[in-house]
Amino acid sequence: MARRLLPVGLDFVETAPLRLVFAREVSASPDAVYRALAEDVAGWPQWFSAVTLARPLDGGARREIRLKGGTRFLETIVAAEPGAVYAYRVDQTNTPGIRALLEEWRIVAVPGGTRVQWTFAADGVAPFRAGLKVGRAGLGRAFRDAVRTLDRRLTSAPRAES
Repeated sequence: MARRLLPVGLDFVETAPLRLVFAREVSASPDAVYRALAEDVAGWPQWFSAVTLARPLDGGARREIRLKGGTRFLETIVAAEPGAVYAYRVDQTNTPGIRALLEEWRIVAVPGGTRVQWTFAADGVAPFRAGLKVGRAGLGRAFRDAVRTLDRRLTSAPRAES
């Protein structure tokens, strides 16, 4: 059965009771990273190994996400600024214990590429929060692996002729 979560806004990324922040620099351009995150939603399973299905809904205003292990999310996009930020909140999930969840991807140009920062902002019952704290290292590893794979994918893609 789907559980409805609180309809938090982008400010939740700063006010959430639990915030996990991960960052990594990549060679790909900010625009390429943004396009992979926000415009090629269906391509997420090709670079983020935990994702088994990613499907845009309602013209890209929402997403359906499925993860390995059976976790499902219905999400609403709360920020989409090309080359800068892509964020979404979870509206429904089959995971118990969550009250609110918002993920923000910040994209910042740096010399030689892009700094990608992923903030996982959450609220839930005490066992859920404790589980996230314990699972922080695994989430960090998943993020690093995903961004490394994404960077390889973006920097090895054939470039269009000018």
